[in-house]
Amino acid sequence: MADAGHFRGTGSGAARRWLRRAGSLVAGAPLLAGLVATAAPEAQAAPHTTAVGAAVSKKAASDSPVAVALNTLSPSAPVKGDTLTVSGTVTNRSGHAITDADVDLRVGPRLAGRGAIDDAARNATNTNVQVAPLGGKYRVKISHLAAKTHQDFALSVPVSDLGLGNNGVYQLGVSLSGQTSQEPWDHVLGMQRTFLPWQPDPTDKKTQLTFLWPLISKVHLSARTGPDEQQTPIFDNDDLAADLAPGGRLQQMVSLGSQLPVTWVIDPDLLATVDAMTHKYSIKKGNTTVPGKNQALANQWLNSLEKAVQNHPVVALPFADPDLASLAHAGRSVSGSLSHLQPATQVAATTVDTILHVTPSTDFAWPIDGAIDPSIVDVATSAGADKVIARSDSLGDDLPYTPTAARPIGGGTTAIVADSRLSTAFEGGLTTAASSTLAEQEFLAQTLALTRQVPNKERSIVVAPQRMPDAGQVQAMAAALHGLDSERWTESQNLTQAASATPDPHANTKVPRASHYPRSLRRRELPASAFQDIKDTQDLLTRFTDILSAPDRVEAPFANAQERSMSTSWRGDAAAAAAYRNTVTTYLKGLKGEVLLVPKSDLTLSGRSATIPVTVQNKLLQDAQHLVLRLTSSKPTRLKLDDGKAVAEQPIKVGGGHSQSVKFSGTGNANGPVEVTAQLFTADGHPYSQKMTFEVKVSEITPTAMLVIASGVLLLVLAGVKMYSRRKRAAARRAAAADHGDDGQDPGAGGVRDNGSGDGQPSDPAVDTGPGNPAPSGPGEKVDR
Repeated sequence: MADAGHFRGTGSGAARRWLRRAGSLVAGAPLLAGLVATAAPEAQAAPHTTAVGAAVSKKAASDSPVAVALNTLSPSAPVKGDTLTVSGTVTNRSGHAITDADVDLRVGPRLAGRGAIDDAARNATNTNVQVAPLGGKYRVKISHLAAKTHQDFALSVPVSDLGLGNNGVYQLGVSLSGQTSQEPWDHVLGMQRTFLPWQPDPTDKKTQLTFLWPLISKVHLSARTGPDEQQTPIFDNDDLAADLAPGGRLQQMVSLGSQLPVTWVIDPDLLATVDAMTHKYSIKKGNTTVPGKNQALANQWLNSLEKAVQNHPVVALPFADPDLASLAHAGRSVSGSLSHLQPATQVAATTVDTILHVTPSTDFAWPIDGAIDPSIVDVATSAGADKVIARSDSLGDDLPYTPTAARPIGGGTTAIVADSRLSTAFEGGLTTAASSTLAEQEFLAQTLALTRQVPNKERSIVVAPQRMPDAGQVQAMAAALHGLDSERWTESQNLTQAASATPDPHANTKVPRASHYPRSLRRRELPASAFQDIKDTQDLLTRFTDILSAPDRVEAPFANAQERSMSTSWRGDAAAAAAYRNTVTTYLKGLKGEVLLVPKSDLTLSGRSATIPVTVQNKLLQDAQHLVLRLTSSKPTRLKLDDGKAVAEQPIKVGGGHSQSVKFSGTGNANGPVEVTAQLFTADGHPYSQKMTFEVKVSEITPTAMLVIASGVLLLVLAGVKMYSRRKRAAARRAAAADHGDDGQDPGAGGVRDNGSGDGQPSDPAVDTGPGNPAPSGPGEKVDR
């Protein structure tokens, strides 16, 4: 039966929609007839004439007493001569035993198109059926199934006995029929339907299928590095190791992707992070760190990835996969936010080439879920990309078929519109074999139905799955792609080929307005405050690196951390995103604070002028330069600095791990305390350090006091000279008396020495040479002149 999509040729969108709905009703009439349960017994129903599915509520489906799980269906897309094998499990969820039960296979009619597949998938467990089972030897008998128990089954049927007709998609159901004590008659107690693509011979026009294989992860690497010369990277956690280990999500991506015709879409930050793990690294644990031990695991994963991508197309996203929609809706209001995109794109190519030794394409942008509006397109292309990966539920079409993915949207930009049904086929919990089997079969059915929409028209279709599929979803995607290995209705092509395909002239090329952007996605975006935080941190980083002799040691780690702060991976986790930004800022402030002013005690300036020392300490491993130390007197009338100024400045350069004392001259004009402020500035005048304040006590000596003191000193000197002369003359007289045999003493003089003149004057008193005041000096530093 022709798909409703074949009704064309109307003159307006409304008319086309009306005809499409009318065509769907006509084409789906046999399906709807099969969805209505009647009282006729199953044995009297004509096989393969009505659909297996029935429209029931989810509640009704979950109320069925038996759950039927289809764990395997092989081959997933059979050809003539094959034998179809179906295995699974039936579980009695009721509180009553089931007796005389049969597990049967039921084949429904060929489905009309992609919409019919959607309807059937929504009603896959409805127990109201009008399709007879194959019966006979193609059944499994279960005489007794106790309450709350399960039993495995397996059915094998030659494809020739399935009654398949023309090529297309058929519904395939497995049911359990039996009796209970409450309902002692044979009836269907459980049902599970899936899809069976039937295209035994290759089609004339095959769909060109591009499947994106995303290697993207959450942020694991912090901005912090170790204090050693090697700048040992520090990880926020060790979760990445579990993803890289055998069976982990990223290990499965590489192992399975290496065997598939896919286009690798890689976030270079993931490569840089894993590469950091191949060397010495640490992991945060509370307030300390512990050594990382997964170097061998990281090396193995990178080696496997390098082999997998050789001779395969690789697309590199901007470093850390920045959230383009958040930038467009909130970041543009904060100056400088968009400036991160160009460097992120440049470092992306370098990172991929350096680590994987392949040259990636960097001209593709991928907004979250392929949702776009004019502002997102503007931001996406601002870093040089001219191709935007969108999705058909954003850039929709009013067409009865799925058009080729590539289409021009203006300004030299091409939108690569991925098919929304195929791109979301592997979302949700695919943790069991049964859930994976259903997803795989529906994906194959949709690709065949898409190809059969316009059998004589070759189209190029792109599949852009979720960014970070889990291990179960990865395995389901790989199994579904292997189901297309025979290339009977599809052929693989890479993303670059899809972008250069001839656009469909009837496809929509108008980018939807901002008001059409999904609210569910907008609620999960980074707010404007996040970009303001990033800007503040960037300003702080700029001032810090301006003073460093080796700024690249700091610029690269923090530039990467800034990119990670606006990563798409923060979607839905605003608290973790804010915590990461705060950690980056706090760490940067800590590094900046390693160049500091040493706290200073109060000073006493005794005299008209003196030096005031201030010490700058550098705890970094590299030199600090291009700094200016500024000293400011709060009362310049009382205390003036260098050359009689209120503010004095000196350039500073301090070696790594060293301190430097800088001396300023101070001149006191009046007694009293003066508050002095010291602060470091960058060469362009931006404050670098916090202000440090100390007090200088000025004790000035006036000119009159200086004259009095000078006079006293002069008198003391003259007295000393006089005493020296008198002693010298007395010594001369004693020497002369000794030459005449006279001891120079008068026995009656009572010890008074003759001074040679016969006047009997006493000798000079002894000079006072005792110690000064032993008490300690006053508080504070004493500045000598």
